[in-house]
Amino acid sequence: MHVRPLRALAAVSVATAAVLATGVGTASAHVRVSSADAAPGGYGELTFRVPNESDTASTVSLRVQIPSDTPLASVSVKPVPGWTATTTTGPIDPPVEVHGSEVTEAVTEITWTADPGAGIAPGQYQTFSISAGPIPEVDELVLPTIQTYDDGREQAWIEPTIEGEEEPESPAPVLALTSDGTDAHGGGTQAESESDATDTSDAVSADDDSDGSGLAVTALVVGVLGLVAGVAGLGMGLAARRRSS
Repeated sequence: MHVRPLRALAAVSVATAAVLATGVGTASAHVRVSSADAAPGGYGELTFRVPNESDTASTVSLRVQIPSDTPLASVSVKPVPGWTATTTTGPIDPPVEVHGSEVTEAVTEITWTADPGAGIAPGQYQTFSISAGPIPEVDELVLPTIQTYDDGREQAWIEPTIEGEEEPESPAPVLALTSDGTDAHGGGTQAESESDATDTSDAVSADDDSDGSGLAVTALVVGVLGLVAGVAGLGMGLAARRRSS
């Protein structure tokens, strides 16, 4: 007699859980970049945090592009076990001066490729760091990034983030810069220092994802309240039917 209402309640519960799970999963799954010491005119370590968004495939390649209008004349890549890093250079126009010498070429792209059997598996993330400079005299560095999975899918993190508008679906990593190099962060990942990479990485991760997590928690609370209201209404309806019977 009461099978249909119970089935309806079960369907609502499953749908609500699915929507909430989707919202939580996508809130913070972006490639981000940050730095603890980068400042205009100086040198710093830039760290990219790369989460794996796929449930079935592993991330096997990451390509970070350095735009020619904000060149980094000097780039050194931090080794990552299980990954091979290569760099591509191109001309700088106009040239920049570094330590009294004119530099006409700079790194335009950095590619990390997973060794056979390696990669970022579902449910995992990895960080990739470079030491670079001089940092251009700008407020922020935009670093378009391409993430490739072992099933052939590519995720292009290249969309510009416009102030005053909602964050795009696939934003390019952005490193916001300060005058003294402290608290530099961005569309951004972990700022890891050489001396304490793990602790710093965890702290920056929590900071970067705070906005997304807050939205996810709000969605969760609203969904749960709606589900509770639905259960209460169904219970009242069943009780009324029993009384009338």
